[in-house]
Amino acid sequence: MKALVCILLLLETFVFVVQQQVDGGLNENEISQQISSEDGRQNPPQTDILRAEASTDRQQYCDLGIPDIHAALRELTATVTEQKEKNRALETQLRDEMNKKDEEISSQVEELRKENRDRGIAFSASLLESGEGYTGPFTTEITLTYRNVITNIGNAYNPITGIFTAPLKGAYMFRISVYGIAPPSAVAGIVKNGKQVVIAHEYQPHGELNASNGVVLILEVGDVVYVRLWSGRRIYDDHNNRNTFSGFLLFPLR
Repeated sequence: MKALVCILLLLETFVFVVQQQVDGGLNENEISQQISSEDGRQNPPQTDILRAEASTDRQQYCDLGIPDIHAALRELTATVTEQKEKNRALETQLRDEMNKKDEEISSQVEELRKENRDRGIAFSASLLESGEGYTGPFTTEITLTYRNVITNIGNAYNPITGIFTAPLKGAYMFRISVYGIAPPSAVAGIVKNGKQVVIAHEYQPHGELNASNGVVLILEVGDVVYVRLWSGRRIYDDHNNRNTFSGFLLFPLR
């Protein structure tokens, strides 16, 4: 209400000055004197009081508002700083996790590459390199040495000893075939680490006959597999490669 009264007084003074200029024209000094006179005429004590109160109101507003603004700015600055620190921490954590994940992926890729390289394990061999003839009978069991190597990928089979040595843990497939001319019968077995697993057995009173058998084995690194001819039995081989020993890796295991 006080502010409205003040505005009305100023407006009245302004209208009076304009009217004087229109009627007779006033110079700047006269206008100033007229404004001063008008201020004195319009209840000077009340105008001074209004001005003082307006000044006091502005001061109180400054005293109350500015500190609040400064406090809000300080709080906002602190919040922004805290958020920046959190963002930096999150960026660092994310970078570390990404680096760790990259290392894990690289390790897995390298392991898969190694497994793919190691998958190249397969062999197949027949009994005689040349000629023909019987092997056996013997008074004790013997390890057959398949000298005619047809395939030996990975070189896990040794044609000198007749033994296959597993280069890595995995599931392997092995198969043997025996051929005999009776009598006596032809019997041989697949042996893992000294223990017979399966046999191939051929028998008939007269004529020729062949037999075969196979097995899937879980091998650890260094396990050995070979073929053993039973005592008192014999087999026959020639250029047709009638007696064979074969094996290959199905898939590696962890």
